[in-house]
Amino acid sequence: MITCRIYGTPVETGAVVDGLDDIVFETVSEESQPESRRFCYSLLDNDIVYGLGETMGGINKRKKSYVSYNTDDPHHRQSMPSMYGTHNFFVIDGEKSLGVFVDTPARVTFDVDINHSGVVSVLVESPNVKLYTITGEGAYDITKQFLNIIGQSFLPPLWAFGYGQSRWGYKNSKDIDKVVESYRNAKIPLDYVCLDIDYMDRYIDFTVNKKRFPNVKEYVSQKKNEGIHLVPIIDAGVKVEPGNETYDIGVQNGYFATNEEGKPFSAAVWPGMTHFPDFFQQAAREWFGNEYHKLTELGFEGFWNDMNEPSIFYSEYSTKQSKLDQVLNFLIPSRAEKQEGSKNNAYDDYHRFYHMVDGKRMNHHDVHNLFGGLMIRATGEGLSKLLPKRYLLFARSSYIGAHRYGGIWTGDNHSSFEMLRQNLWHMPALNMCGFLYSGADTGGFGGNCTRELMLRWLAFSAFTPLMRNHSALGTKKQECYRFERPEDFKKIIALRYRLLPYIYSEFMKAALHKDMYMKPLGFVYPSDETARRCDNQLIVGEGIMIAPIVEEGATSRQVYLPEEMIMVRFDGENFSEKKYSAGNIEVKIPLNEVVFFIRKDHAICVSKHLVQSTKDMDLWDVKKIGYDTTYDQYVDL
Repeated sequence: MITCRIYGTPVETGAVVDGLDDIVFETVSEESQPESRRFCYSLLDNDIVYGLGETMGGINKRKKSYVSYNTDDPHHRQSMPSMYGTHNFFVIDGEKSLGVFVDTPARVTFDVDINHSGVVSVLVESPNVKLYTITGEGAYDITKQFLNIIGQSFLPPLWAFGYGQSRWGYKNSKDIDKVVESYRNAKIPLDYVCLDIDYMDRYIDFTVNKKRFPNVKEYVSQKKNEGIHLVPIIDAGVKVEPGNETYDIGVQNGYFATNEEGKPFSAAVWPGMTHFPDFFQQAAREWFGNEYHKLTELGFEGFWNDMNEPSIFYSEYSTKQSKLDQVLNFLIPSRAEKQEGSKNNAYDDYHRFYHMVDGKRMNHHDVHNLFGGLMIRATGEGLSKLLPKRYLLFARSSYIGAHRYGGIWTGDNHSSFEMLRQNLWHMPALNMCGFLYSGADTGGFGGNCTRELMLRWLAFSAFTPLMRNHSALGTKKQECYRFERPEDFKKIIALRYRLLPYIYSEFMKAALHKDMYMKPLGFVYPSDETARRCDNQLIVGEGIMIAPIVEEGATSRQVYLPEEMIMVRFDGENFSEKKYSAGNIEVKIPLNEVVFFIRKDHAICVSKHLVQSTKDMDLWDVKKIGYDTTYDQYVDL
């Protein structure tokens, strides 16, 4: 059962779009409105708190505080309260289960059993909120009810499930050619290469630097014929430059957010001073989404949106900080701590500009968490009109509801086993909030990735829908062919491609049936207390359990089997299978192998042959491994 209590006059976020007739809506009447609202829920000792999407910490969210206020902070650490996205859905699961969705774009603080309080305390810094509560038969049932009302997840094309390579610093077509050639020479599969800000003309949205990428339309077509898609970045800020068509149309039609004087608000990002599209206006979303035609007409079929919290270096009102300072502060965290940084500037600047929301002028701070999600919506709606087939889109900042238009990645992580573990914890929490197409920067964006870390991270990312290796300017280059014995990397990425018939079909089934693709063990084995407490294994699709190594220096690990399973070991060429009874087992996992488990009475389909890109893949040329049972595979092409 789903109940929605409406307090004050909430902003319509667009998160809940389906099953409205089955929701009990109650408007809470009151003589006067408070400035903020607090809701509290009691916990029992055995309760687990799942969800909250992109937040730091484990699968069980107890003992920490989380703040929903989309923040561009590249120095990821367990103590950080906010990340790039707002996903205000959680489930308390125990003797009784309850789901809660706090639907508001305002700042929200979740104190989950802080200091053993036994309480989840939710502080909404606004009087206006829709509070959904969901009851059901356990966490999984409640989550599926929630997924049913927020709408079907984004469906990317098959090539988006291939392996992708990215780096801030690929400056021209020659750099891209060398990357692709090196992967092909090493016979490591590759489907796409992301273009970071260097492909643009002076970092201006919807432009391509003609010196660095001459004859770009022919180049994009040539790469596509080689089985490589090029995926350019688009940032949230539009450069202030009269004569630029995008800028001129935005100014003439009032499509930009405004400052206190009612003029377009100016803030600096990569191209210098920019204006932010007012994505709260439908007309502005349509305009911005249509601007992608300047790139789709060149043959691009996939994009990634960045800096859409929105990230602000400085504004017309705040302390100036150069682009060099921004880069150095990112690469050297200790320097950032000593600088008068953009993070404080941004928070102050969020109070200094305005949007038109349903015909009413509202301060950005009050609707801040919705900005990035509306950029995804504008982009997705535009691409669905411009392209005759499925597109790839993933973004950094988001709100629940944006999952219908694109996926997300978890932002500027760093090269550490701590961030690998966090990647594992993020995936089921994001799935609970509808973001099935998601993943992290494999190997880490900041810092220098080691050979061991990259191999272990790839072994996990082989199962996540978005599998992209991405790193920052000034860090050690981490393309797989650069490491010693690249054939070991080939083995792991080969597994990804051999598993694509399973991964693709299970993703599609989850999306079309409004289900989860990656789940905690406790969702599938709710009566098994050991499974409920397990936070380093996941269920992938219906038939696979994974137990990756996420500890530095480990060559084996203990794996808990909630039931009899078949362990599958892949050595780069062949799958070997061995059946184990339920219980704990110790499994040796060399750096160049991947081990996974097939659940009892399940079978999976794997490709018979290894291809260098999905362009040459036949999803029906498969063989079955696992239990001797009928396998009902569904693939929506």
